[in-house]
Amino acid sequence: MLHPIFEEASNIIKEEYPDKNKVVFARVDCDQHSDIAQRYRISKYPTLKLFRNGMMMKREYRGQRSVTAIADYIRQQKSDPIRIAGDLEELKTIDRSKRTIIGFFETKGSDNYRTFEKVSNILHDDCVFIATLGEISKPERFSGDNVIYRPIGESAPDMVYLGSLTNFDLAFAWTQDKCVPLVREITFENGEELTEEGLPFLILFHIKDDLASLEKFQQEVARQLISEKGSINFLHADCDKFRHPLLHIQKSPADCPVIAIDSFRHMYVFSDFKDLSIPGKLKQFVLDLHSGKLHREFHHGPDPTDVAPGQQTQDFASSPPESSFQKLAPSEYRYTILKRDRDEL
Repeated sequence: MLHPIFEEASNIIKEEYPDKNKVVFARVDCDQHSDIAQRYRISKYPTLKLFRNGMMMKREYRGQRSVTAIADYIRQQKSDPIRIAGDLEELKTIDRSKRTIIGFFETKGSDNYRTFEKVSNILHDDCVFIATLGEISKPERFSGDNVIYRPIGESAPDMVYLGSLTNFDLAFAWTQDKCVPLVREITFENGEELTEEGLPFLILFHIKDDLASLEKFQQEVARQLISEKGSINFLHADCDKFRHPLLHIQKSPADCPVIAIDSFRHMYVFSDFKDLSIPGKLKQFVLDLHSGKLHREFHHGPDPTDVAPGQQTQDFASSPPESSFQKLAPSEYRYTILKRDRDEL
């Protein structure tokens, strides 16, 4: 059903962007090329994904399946994500509630600017990108072109990029580290997108106005779990909005703040939010997930090695020893929020 719509949209875009290197429409038969489907975690059909500079964007197309909507989406993607500042004074009035990357360049045609443009095309949903050029940027280019990161908060100091401005991999890695927060918020809008990243979730459920618990969680994740960044997603969720998954772990907003892992097979609850201050406790919780200990204990009770010295092992069915997590119902709620789930909630 989608194929003729997709093809017609591609013909319209081809007329507007005749250079075949500007926009490419492609389709994959996932039965024939299951390796490609597996590599990009395709689990439903049809799926529309956007690639830039050979990299798959984390946000797939979720708009209307019509010729007009798909063509408009491509036009939007082709718009320039970089705002050109008219003077340096303009930089003093930028919105400090958003993460901002600012580049100071001699010309738009330089290799430095082209790398900046490539990075902005990929990360423009996560950061605001601003550039100044020529004489306007000259006071900030005393040692050549440069790029800075201006974080959230009026008093937060700028951070200077010290790597090569023409090295895309270095520039992208640095910008991504600044633009994508270590602990992200999960919402109804981005839940499916986060799930598609294929990593388990470590989630703090907290009352929206409880910023102290969120700050404490962020600090401990940064302190204990920075090395685990590529193996698990660190998230926080509004307890009131996410009552449904809380019910699956036998909790309610009155119990928040609550920390849990969703492995997409089961959910496991961290012993107590107050234990967050115990050195290494949160990291061990995550390591127990990766080692399979949480899953094993979920089905068979605490490992015999967890029994204190001198303590007799007990029959798990009659009186299991206290563990660092609670045995819970399977995680049927996948954070893949469909419209009917939203309506139900």
